[in-house]
Amino acid sequence: MSFSWPWALTALLAVPLLLAIRWWLNRRRKRSAVTVSSVALIRAALPGRTSWRRRIPVVLFLAGLLSLGFALGRPEASVSVPSNSTSVLLAIDVSGSMCSTDVQPNRFTVATDAARDFIREQQDGTRIGLVAFSGIAGLLVAPTTDKDSLLDAIDTLRTARGTAIGQAILTSIDAIAESNPRVAKTGVDLSTPPGQPGDFEPDTIVVLTDGSNTTGVDPVTAAEQAAARRVRVYTIGFGTTQPAPMVCTADQIGGDSPFGGGRAWGGGRGGGPNLQIDEEALTQVADTTGGRYFRAEDADQLVDVLTDLPREFNLREQEVEVTFWFVLAASLFVVTAVGLSLWWNRPASYKPPSK
Repeated sequence: MSFSWPWALTALLAVPLLLAIRWWLNRRRKRSAVTVSSVALIRAALPGRTSWRRRIPVVLFLAGLLSLGFALGRPEASVSVPSNSTSVLLAIDVSGSMCSTDVQPNRFTVATDAARDFIREQQDGTRIGLVAFSGIAGLLVAPTTDKDSLLDAIDTLRTARGTAIGQAILTSIDAIAESNPRVAKTGVDLSTPPGQPGDFEPDTIVVLTDGSNTTGVDPVTAAEQAAARRVRVYTIGFGTTQPAPMVCTADQIGGDSPFGGGRAWGGGRGGGPNLQIDEEALTQVADTTGGRYFRAEDADQLVDVLTDLPREFNLREQEVEVTFWFVLAASLFVVTAVGLSLWWNRPASYKPPSK
């Protein structure tokens, strides 16, 4: 918490000053006390209040003064607020292993359907870009608010050989750099250290993959480039570790696919190294950039992850003045203190002696 007018906090000195005055008055009262021969007479004259009833109003009143003193300093708190300038680069793995049928009907179909739902559910004004990667990575759609163009681009996705996770991250960084001048392209040598939590750009990269990096730059090396540019990377590992047939339809197979292009393909059971998710690398990528790693083993889990993601990266830290809440607290403390004091010090009702 910070204060816009820190010098106004000197008003807090009023609290110890009042305590000192109260102590001095009590001490003076004791010096001028009158000697009475009968203690019973004193007890009969005093109101029937316990010590805690006398102290509670005083404590509440002082708490109100403290709250009011802090309010004079115009306190500000760092809170998460929706960002209106977010760019989300969605990088989708289209390697041949996405034809695995461990997730019905296959990983490719489930992943592209989930991506469509993710795009449709984003708030208007959120710019989304689309990157597809297999052995290479390519920007299909630059960050845009045109959801129709993104959905059309997903319809053109085809499987191919290889998995270049690191290159997908670098391609996404370059796409962000085109629209955000604060983000340098990957070819620029940066001398500034990686951003600290709370300093990140609103632009975010989401990598959806079902395997491990097989070609190109190492994903962790690419993540260091993203961290140096204060761009967070969220990673999603999709699929199970259970062997399953590899089946893709004709419109899911590209010319560079390991299954050949232009025709449906059904193969033997998978489960080889290309079906093993490199969770360690994906977790390290997320941790390096301030993002998070998620695991999804079926369609429902993948939809849940993509649905919850906007809560993570559509927020940014902003200093918001919270003076109102301190004034409100001060008012409640003071009103409660006065109310309790009046209630506990009200005149006792007269009760006639019983006959």
